Amino acid sequence: MEHDITQNDKATIVAFRGDVDLESSPRARKILLDALDGAAVLLVDMSGVSYIDSSGIASLVESFQTGRAKGTRFALVAVSEPALRVLQLARLDKVFDLHGSVDEALAAG
Repeated sequence: MEHDITQNDKATIVAFRGDVDLESSPRARKILLDALDGAAVLLVDMSGVSYIDSSGIASLVESFQTGRAKGTRFALVAVSEPALRVLQLARLDKVFDLHGSVDEALAAG
């Protein structure tokens, strides 16, 4: 798994690429939780995620819950088809705020 973190005046954006699995999910969890510090809005770009397993989903859920407790808006953007299927199977597509792009998520404010 690779990642990039960018910030603008409206949000912190974490973009993941590759597999978010048992091997990489502890790192993904740390990246997300660290990104929540001081962020008013955290967007997770999942367009490059080719595979995500339950441990990766758990990292997203924990970050979502932590963000909510801190008052941080947390959204998933450009979720790849493989990752979306897993979210739908777990019915988490109804829990997470999902947007087609970073611009769409920012406009939804």
